[in-house]
Amino acid sequence: MGLSFCGNDRNDSYSVDQGVLNNGCFVDALNLVPHVFLLFITFPILFIGWGSQSSKVQIHHNTWLHFPGHNLRWILTFSLLFVHVCEIAEGIVSNKMMLTDHLHLFMPAFMGFIAAITSVVYYHNIETSNFPKLLLALFIYWVLAFITKSIKLWKFAEMGVRPKHLRFCITSLLVLLYGLLMAVELNVIRVRKYVFFANPQKVKPPEDLQDLGVRFLQPFVNLLSKATYWWMNPLIIGAHKRPIELKKIGKLPIAMRSLTNYLRLKDAYEDQRTPEDPDASPSIWRSMYRAFGRPILLSSTFRYLADLLGFAGPLCISSIVEHLGSNNTTVKPQETTSFLGVYFMSSSELLENSSVLAVLLFLALVLQRTFLQASYYVTIETGINLRGALLAMIYNKILRLSTSNMSMGEMTLGQINNLVAIETNQLMWFLFLCPNLWAMPVQIVMGVILLYNKLGWSALIGASVIVLLAPVQYLIATKLANTQKSSLDHSTERLKKTTEILKGIKLLKLYAWENIFCDSVEDTREKELTCLKTFALYTSMSIFMNAAIPIAAVLATFVIHNFINGKVPSPSEAFAALALFHILVTPLFLLSTVVRFAVKALISVQKLGEFLQSDEIGDDSRRNGDMCSSLDTYKKLPGTTKAINRKQPMRYQMDSYEQPTRRQIRPTELEDVAVKVSNGFFTWGSNLSTLSDINVRIPTGQLTMIVGQVGCGKSSLLLAMLGEMQALSGKVHWSKPPDCEMAHEWSISKNRYSVAYAAQKSWLLNATVEENITFGGPFSKQRYKAVIDACSLQPDIDLLPFGDQTEIGERGINLSGGQRQRICVARALYQNTNIVFLDDPFSALDIHLSDHLMQEGILKFLQDDKRTVVLVTHKLQYLIHADWILAMKDGSVLREGTLKDIQTHDVELYEHWKTLMNRQDQELEKDIEVDSRTTLERKTLRRAFYSRETKSQIDDEDEEEEEEEEEDDNMSTTTNRRSKIPWKVCWRYLSSGGFFMIFLMVFSKLLKHSVMVAIDYCLAFWTNTRTGAADATGSLDAVNVTASAISDPDSEASYYLRAFIILCGAGITLCLITSLTVEFLGLSAATNLHHNLLNKIIHAPIRFFDVTPLGQILNRFSADTNIIDQHIPPTLESLTRSTLLCVSAIGVIASITPVFLVALLPLGVAFYFIQKYFRVASKDLQDLDDSTQLPLLCHFSETSEGLTTIRAFRHEARFKQRMLELTDTNNTAYLFLSTANRWLEVRTDYLGALIVLTAAVASIHSSPYAVCCPGLVGLGLTYALTVTNYLNWVVRNLADLEVQMAAVKKVNSFLGTESENYEGSMDTSTIPEDWPQHGEIKIQDLCVRYDPSLKPVLKHVNAYINPGQKVGICGRTGSGKSSLSLAFFNMVDMFEGKIIIDGIDICKMPLQTLRSRLSIILQDPVLFSGTIRFNLDPERTCTDDRLWEALEIAQLKNMVKALPGGLDAVVTEGGENFSVGQRQLFCLARAFVRKSSILIMDEATASIDMATENILQKVVMTAFADRTVVTIAHRVHTILTADLVIVMKRGNILEYDKPETLLNQDGLFASFVRADM
Repeated sequence: MGLSFCGNDRNDSYSVDQGVLNNGCFVDALNLVPHVFLLFITFPILFIGWGSQSSKVQIHHNTWLHFPGHNLRWILTFSLLFVHVCEIAEGIVSNKMMLTDHLHLFMPAFMGFIAAITSVVYYHNIETSNFPKLLLALFIYWVLAFITKSIKLWKFAEMGVRPKHLRFCITSLLVLLYGLLMAVELNVIRVRKYVFFANPQKVKPPEDLQDLGVRFLQPFVNLLSKATYWWMNPLIIGAHKRPIELKKIGKLPIAMRSLTNYLRLKDAYEDQRTPEDPDASPSIWRSMYRAFGRPILLSSTFRYLADLLGFAGPLCISSIVEHLGSNNTTVKPQETTSFLGVYFMSSSELLENSSVLAVLLFLALVLQRTFLQASYYVTIETGINLRGALLAMIYNKILRLSTSNMSMGEMTLGQINNLVAIETNQLMWFLFLCPNLWAMPVQIVMGVILLYNKLGWSALIGASVIVLLAPVQYLIATKLANTQKSSLDHSTERLKKTTEILKGIKLLKLYAWENIFCDSVEDTREKELTCLKTFALYTSMSIFMNAAIPIAAVLATFVIHNFINGKVPSPSEAFAALALFHILVTPLFLLSTVVRFAVKALISVQKLGEFLQSDEIGDDSRRNGDMCSSLDTYKKLPGTTKAINRKQPMRYQMDSYEQPTRRQIRPTELEDVAVKVSNGFFTWGSNLSTLSDINVRIPTGQLTMIVGQVGCGKSSLLLAMLGEMQALSGKVHWSKPPDCEMAHEWSISKNRYSVAYAAQKSWLLNATVEENITFGGPFSKQRYKAVIDACSLQPDIDLLPFGDQTEIGERGINLSGGQRQRICVARALYQNTNIVFLDDPFSALDIHLSDHLMQEGILKFLQDDKRTVVLVTHKLQYLIHADWILAMKDGSVLREGTLKDIQTHDVELYEHWKTLMNRQDQELEKDIEVDSRTTLERKTLRRAFYSRETKSQIDDEDEEEEEEEEEDDNMSTTTNRRSKIPWKVCWRYLSSGGFFMIFLMVFSKLLKHSVMVAIDYCLAFWTNTRTGAADATGSLDAVNVTASAISDPDSEASYYLRAFIILCGAGITLCLITSLTVEFLGLSAATNLHHNLLNKIIHAPIRFFDVTPLGQILNRFSADTNIIDQHIPPTLESLTRSTLLCVSAIGVIASITPVFLVALLPLGVAFYFIQKYFRVASKDLQDLDDSTQLPLLCHFSETSEGLTTIRAFRHEARFKQRMLELTDTNNTAYLFLSTANRWLEVRTDYLGALIVLTAAVASIHSSPYAVCCPGLVGLGLTYALTVTNYLNWVVRNLADLEVQMAAVKKVNSFLGTESENYEGSMDTSTIPEDWPQHGEIKIQDLCVRYDPSLKPVLKHVNAYINPGQKVGICGRTGSGKSSLSLAFFNMVDMFEGKIIIDGIDICKMPLQTLRSRLSIILQDPVLFSGTIRFNLDPERTCTDDRLWEALEIAQLKNMVKALPGGLDAVVTEGGENFSVGQRQLFCLARAFVRKSSILIMDEATASIDMATENILQKVVMTAFADRTVVTIAHRVHTILTADLVIVMKRGNILEYDKPETLLNQDGLFASFVRADM
């Protein structure tokens, strides 16, 4: 029998006697015409189009969809394809019923399928290349197809075919779809007017697509690309060649930018304020719903669809198994179902064909996964939009917060940072999970109904097991959160201790105390580990519950079913139930998480509401009222008041055309007043006024000084004028600039209503030095230079590694107080404003700098510009420069006027000032002798950088070496390195956990998964006993394999029941064991890694700390340790679990249907490439997300710290703009990251669906068990379904683990550092107990360097110091003085020569012994938090008397006695509760406590005032009369009384003699002394 179109089993196949249209075959042939027509027309056009595609202009718009009805058309086309598939299936099944092949039953359907695909491809190409005229071809096709199908339907109706027949339903559906598509096409013609109209409508692409910077195309691509994230392919695959950078992900589309969303949220928020009740607090929930409700509803719809489709899986499996069980016996066609000479099947018959069911299962899975991912995507996008809007809302509020709120502690910086970092994220996460809240109950109810339907009451008992254990899950989840909190407290404590150790490491090493401090950190770590143990326990409980609940539920269900019904369920029921339990567990597990997040979200919203309702700054006259400027920040108003400086009136006559009359000395008329306060009473929030009865005027263009004691309200007065305080009464009046003088004002217009303000507490931005000074203004080189000179910043800038392009601020380089303050003053000087407020700019500066700033900056730079200056200061010697003086006392103005006025009217005050000035002058003289504070600051900076540069060089070298080791030179180095999984690091991590634990983990994991598989196998054979009893011959072989001894079906069933119960019990126990082993393996790894890291770092040589930035070391102890403690174990657990699940599933399927392995090969290859590309891209995007988050958080904390400055400068708009940019950047990265996750999941889900399809088809057609043991087929399919869930987890966990292993790698890189040689070559017993007895020091030919790679700092030094001699060492900075002092303690590399103390070569001694026997006082005082006793004697070896004696020598006894607790008084971190001088004295006392015969003082008196220093010199001479004292001196006069002076230069000894002798020779020492006098 050959193939023939109409079949040749009847003679009349081709006859048309009853009329042409009554021949069914002819009608089908007619249906072929439109399809063939379409293919003929479109193929040439498509090929020509693709050929010329390269010449397409505006390639960026090829995603532009602009024909109306676009999405509808795609949906209709997809439905059309589905119906065609049904038609083909129906045709093929019907064809099998015929005697010969009738091609016309399925051939037209197949052609229709091809034509439908062609139509959508064709349409897509026309739309992207914008040729609407060509759509005519499609229109004609829809019309023809509609007509031919209608004829067919009409004939069917005529013949009496009814809807119970499948083909009738299919044909009517097709007619409907073609009709709708025709309507869509007509609509395009109507809207775009392109065919029969003279002027077609012109359209422009949306703004986003015209902007080449927008790379996020999800909203603009077609439906298919939207559903599969196809447009992400170039990005993800490209990441393999070169890393993804910020440039590559571009910016967000307008609809997703935070500004757009902020406006939406704000409108929704403000709309709730009614005119009747303007102060009502709007509900945030309601505004969120109004602004973002629609996408959430859309997402929920997708979610419901996905959940309902999810139940198709178990139902299809159940049907397939059932049909296999009832052995497909083909039914011969009855004549009744034949019309037009062909067989018509009924609608239910198709669903009884297992192959058709397999295809349906596949389609349902694909659709379910697509909807699920779409739902996730929509919620995530909405969540990100919401976060952007909330951040903008919080930021706007911060800029309007009243200052009193910040300073009175109602709103702390910490709270604001929490709002930004935690609460907004909580709300975003809540949105992500929010569709679950209403989807889950539906899912659970549906699942339970279906279970009841399959298994009756016993299913409800099983489900109730799951439901009852859900609250336990919730309980565990809350416990977890609490444990995490307490472990956080301990780790903060541990970090604090570690920071102290690292900051004072030099001292600890010199005193040999490092082990004491190390132990205290280990103690805290023990407490933290106890918390982590609890954490691990709860985590493993949660994992255990998750794995064990389904087993328990299945066990309960089947055992009870067995007892109630006396028989086991059939395989089809059993495996459907199994799959349903798997579906049910997920929502119940998630429910606890979702509820927890919902609770957190409620709290977050409450906090946010409180914050948004808190007080705002009042509107003062400076902001409105007497002001003619609009609030638009960037408008600069031209024109300024002209003022003549009365000290140098002549200089200005050149450039002013009209000479104003010479100003009177005292401003009377209003124009001369820049700011005037009348009857002002101001407060900081409480009703008590801080400033009372203020009547002041600030004269224009003059220098006004405000003086008074500490705390008398000087700064408050400035802030009151700036409108930062609440005015109880009175008003502040700012004068308007006169417009008359605009004609001759050629200079840059001055920004009138902004005030340049330098606050008392310096405030820097995280930006370069230059950006901090220009502060958003235009850059003028000349002006910038002048400002830097006035503030003498040049020397400091020269020290910075990148000059004025160096990042400073929180995350940048740490500058000292004086340097920070000078930058802030420079900012105020640089700004082009009329009025400058300087709040005590001299407080952190030494005398030279203050003078320079006063002369150059304030008198010259500002006064030359005729700017109005208000200066708050304590330095009374500058009063002579003031044009106007305000003297304040206790919050009110005591006097105002010129210095002359005050001299005549208030003699008492003037005299008081004079005495103070004299005192200041004396200090001034003394200050000049001191090696000034600034040089010291610069020195610290230089040290920091010198070391940092070398460090970065070393870092680079390390990395290069690593690269060379790992890879030979080949082109693909980068790609390979980026896609490799760091196995070496993983192994290091695991081996830190201990080999026994590894063995236990691997063994229990494998055993658990084997038992799980055994349970399901057992179930398959057990359920089969039922069918086996009915049809013993067929199934006995299969059963005999497992239970050959048993022949009676009943005893066989009970045998399986027992086995099933035992296996389930074993499975549950193993779940517990595995979850515990993984967590505790992680815990022991974390314990060991931290312990080794701490010991390595504390015992590292001092050089290591010079070259490694403190932040980097701290990062290892904070972020990296945290990842190792808490994040790696769950990731590892999840990864091993999902991998083993996938492997065991594939193993089971392969054992049931070996053919499956052939299909597995291409799927495996596809999976390999997907995960390879995704891991690289995901890592990059994660890095981008992390790196863009930090600047955002910093910007928030920066703004809240510098509020007054930003508001004074009127820079709110600029900061808002910056915030929006930072938020958008971070949101872009995060959006791309989550879309990449969707990309991966859609692909792995489709792969999973393919696995299900191949497994189903293979087991139906070629499984050896298909007939005898349908239970096994059900088992295979149930497993295939689980694979779809776990495939993407494998990849996601792999990617996460890779990112987290970087922490282990960083910690490991520090574990390689060399330790100091603590042992020494001598035995401790050979060293006398009281060594050094005399204190005789011989230095022989000593050469010292800090590192073998560096030049020596001391070259061949020889010296001899007698016991008890007082030696002074001096020399310029960098001459090697300090290096010599370190050499005594063997802290540096002594590579030649030796130092012999009392006959022992110190290089051979154990370090601990050597360092504990000598004393040193360093120039930087270091105190630790704890008590005074702990600071003097951490080893607890001395008596109280000895400590008091040491304190008395150090002039501290009376002060300590006065403190509460005496010796046990508290010292805060870094000793902040004592002044610098007092801290230095404590360090001296510390050296006195240790009574060693050698004391080394390294510039120890630099920060002590003269009087105390003189006393100390005497004390040292008496208390240490019989001991050797080596003093390294800054101020030479301190060593004039020494027995021996050593002058050093560039690492050599230049002069070496008694001071008297050296003074008589005219050498270096003599010149030092002369300079010092």
